[in-house]
Amino acid sequence: MKEKFQLKQTVVTIVADARVHIENAKEAIRTHRRELERFIALNPFFRFALEPLDEYVGVPPEIVRRMLMASSAANVGPMAAVAGVIADLAVEAMVDEGASYAIVDNGGDIALSTDREITVGIYAGESAFKDVAFKIRPTPFLGVCTSSATVGPSISFGTADVACVVAEKACLADAAASALGNLSTDPEAAFGAIKDINGILGALLIVQNNLATWGTLPTLVHASFDGACITHA
Repeated sequence: MKEKFQLKQTVVTIVADARVHIENAKEAIRTHRRELERFIALNPFFRFALEPLDEYVGVPPEIVRRMLMASSAANVGPMAAVAGVIADLAVEAMVDEGASYAIVDNGGDIALSTDREITVGIYAGESAFKDVAFKIRPTPFLGVCTSSATVGPSISFGTADVACVVAEKACLADAAASALGNLSTDPEAAFGAIKDINGILGALLIVQNNLATWGTLPTLVHASFDGACITHA
């Protein structure tokens, strides 16, 4: 079953076999977002920082600790990891309650744990590569996150239609996708900026009619585009 859930700016699609696991994800999102909001109230600059932070007021909650770690690894601001970390925490809550099939898509930043093969589409707007997808085998946990200068609300200083990173956690994939997209005018430099980050498995760049990959990625397949599957407000 699938459900779209919105909490303020957070808009997710949650997929699971059981209703209870969808509720587990929603409760985790409520809890961790509330903790993030409290931290930002004490540290308003946190929301706008474009570089890693090492000074702040108070003790950061788990969601903030993960954002700080990911932003430091990818050399971007901590909010670059917010969608991925919310997806991670929601899927973790589902798995902790026994889910073997759990997917949370937070606006193109996806965390998943699956006991079956699934297909994750890569939306590239008007690029010639707009009908491609990853075929993902059963895995205990994976993050697939995308940044773009031409599609969606991502802040990007590059030109990529798609800057996609696959990592052990969506939090890290999200931050690294931002770094990849920022440097997308030079694919060699872009991949070089993230290839040594522990936990990054592979990356894909689409810039207009050019596609480049690095690392170990799920199998790329052709997939028909369904606009209804895009998670957005």
